[in-house]
Amino acid sequence: MAERSFVEEVKKLRSAQGELFKGEGILAITKALLQSGVSYVGGYQGSPISHLMDVLNDAQDILGELGVHFEASGSEATAAAMLSASINYPLRGAVTWKSTVGTNVASDALSNLASAGVTGGAMVIVGEDYGEGSSIMQERSYAFAMKAQMWLLDPRPNLTSIVDMVEKGFELSEASNTPIFYMMRIRGCHVTGEFEARDNVPPAYSNKAPVSPYREPEKIILPPFVYAQEREKIAERLPAAINFIKQQKLNEFFAGRYEQVGIITCGGSYNTVIRALERQGLADVYGNSDIPIYCLNVAYPLIPDELVEFCVGKQQVLVLEEGQPEYIEQGVQTILRRQDVQTRVFGKDIMPMAGEYTGQVMLEGITRFLEACSGAAIPLQLDSDAVKALETPVSEEDIAELMSSLPPRPAGLCTGCPERPLFSAIKQLQAELGPFHISSDIGCHSFATAAPFNLGNTIMGYGLSLASSSGVRHTLPHKAISIMGDGGFWHNGLSSGVTSAVFNGHDGLLIIIDNGYSAATGGQDIPSLVEPNLIATTLDADRPKRDQWQPIEDACRGAGVKWLRTVSTYNIEAMKDTLRSALTSAEPGLKVVIAEGECMLNRQRRVKPMIKQAISSGKRVEKARFYIDPETCTGDHGCIRISGCPSLTIKENPDPLRLDPVSHVDNSCVGCGVCGTNAHSAVLCPSFARVNVVHNPTALDRVLDGFRRRVRGWLRNRDRQRLERYSL
Repeated sequence: MAERSFVEEVKKLRSAQGELFKGEGILAITKALLQSGVSYVGGYQGSPISHLMDVLNDAQDILGELGVHFEASGSEATAAAMLSASINYPLRGAVTWKSTVGTNVASDALSNLASAGVTGGAMVIVGEDYGEGSSIMQERSYAFAMKAQMWLLDPRPNLTSIVDMVEKGFELSEASNTPIFYMMRIRGCHVTGEFEARDNVPPAYSNKAPVSPYREPEKIILPPFVYAQEREKIAERLPAAINFIKQQKLNEFFAGRYEQVGIITCGGSYNTVIRALERQGLADVYGNSDIPIYCLNVAYPLIPDELVEFCVGKQQVLVLEEGQPEYIEQGVQTILRRQDVQTRVFGKDIMPMAGEYTGQVMLEGITRFLEACSGAAIPLQLDSDAVKALETPVSEEDIAELMSSLPPRPAGLCTGCPERPLFSAIKQLQAELGPFHISSDIGCHSFATAAPFNLGNTIMGYGLSLASSSGVRHTLPHKAISIMGDGGFWHNGLSSGVTSAVFNGHDGLLIIIDNGYSAATGGQDIPSLVEPNLIATTLDADRPKRDQWQPIEDACRGAGVKWLRTVSTYNIEAMKDTLRSALTSAEPGLKVVIAEGECMLNRQRRVKPMIKQAISSGKRVEKARFYIDPETCTGDHGCIRISGCPSLTIKENPDPLRLDPVSHVDNSCVGCGVCGTNAHSAVLCPSFARVNVVHNPTALDRVLDGFRRRVRGWLRNRDRQRLERYSL
């Protein structure tokens, strides 16, 4: 299961020679892999490349017909290790993951792969999650490419360029015996367009045509071979890559009539450059530019001959490179000065040192460059002041009024999320026992570090929360608490966390949130979830039966955990009791609590269609909703502070003598019951009530409803008569 199905879209992957292929960037990449004769594909999901894994998963029938092997890898390191198939054999392979965090995880295998070199083309498709909307620390893949001597492709974000560069990338990898990075930015992943398809190419070697085992000792990464491999990287592979890039014209030159200046940009930024020039009247929407552009579809290595050719005769050039350090700018400066080319190079002295070059940033920087280097020689539609005025379309007063009118809404957990009651329980327990040190982890649960829970001290990496607490646990008044999800557990937490903690006698508490999926990346399957085709489809089905999983409990016990409890997250009192017992237990060793509750988003995707179908077919369906009595609500809003559920909001108080707004449950409620359970567990006001909405009521339902209405009417009349007597 994933958040989006590509079952219909993948049918386009059968497109033959000459047919027009329309779709998203990730779909075009998959088609390009098939056109390239790829033999195997793997990867680990993560923004902005998650959907590529979903496309490949939904296209397994087509992959199977061609003899292409596909598997979802346990981690990025697992995926990188797959590429070793291309070291000895002419197998083309591709893997994908989120960079830079995924590249960090895979770095050991990648370094060894790059040292040994490859025979078949080996491609790492990295989703470059940098800049606005990024979910990680702001780093780039460029440094790793330089360090490991892996070539870095950064194609222009249109489908024709994307597809061509995949096919040429495999050829480049084989021509230089080097694995390559193929970088896809978030806009490139989701850009839509069209290109002329070519026939899919079955791999030369597959389960239908196996290779003969072949051993090359000189490709093993042990001395003395590694010293020869290092020399080979520079003496043979790098020159071969440079020659191939030049001969195949992978980088592009775009002429312009103002030849005294030029712009050097990576392919991924090309569209933004053209848009900025268009706004200055120096380009059109088709890419015809008055300013010469050198587009680096291969960002690393730089090609000295091409750079010199572009810069000779120009007075100034602008190097556009997002982030820091300015690797490309330094490389350009070095190449030009060694060749005694005195063209002045502008870069980070004009552009921001860090951050994504958005449309506004690009427009401001290019405007500053053209004004500084040309004066009035190049006419601009907007001067710097006019461009600057576009930066903030709303005034400071408008922003202040908006902030005063709207409450802050930090990123948080979804409505009905099974992780919310867990953190409500921890928050209540913290009020009882005192402050906790909590090592958080990557995943949806990391949002608990924000309001209203404010629980969590550090986030060090996927599955690393338990390892993160090892150095501080001996200094704390309470046991250290570590929290990780089931995805993080299978990715890294079992080996680096649980096994290590048991070996070292770590007397801490690990809470594993078992929501059934790799929820944060789109709801992909993990080892502790049953195969999708075995999921029950009856209306009242909840999660699959436990004997169909690879249980987390078994893995923990196998690693040596003695103290282990599994608790439903929605049972807040049981969760508090279990956590209290773990934190106060005198029994030595690691305590593990598995907090179990299915991801509500995935559950709703599964259950809602069944409910809708049942209602449409006339079946009786009962849905739980929760209600807050406005006359009972005190307006304290403790229920909101302890939960933060998006369906819990406020509305005007019906009592004219009270000014505070009352709490209110809106129509997004999924009936999980956490708000009411919290009110009881934390001893809040008794204003919550559960209401069962019945669709297609039976005759008995109607009779009972009529009886209840009469009873409620009688009670209201009685109370009204009492009030009238007292008022007299």
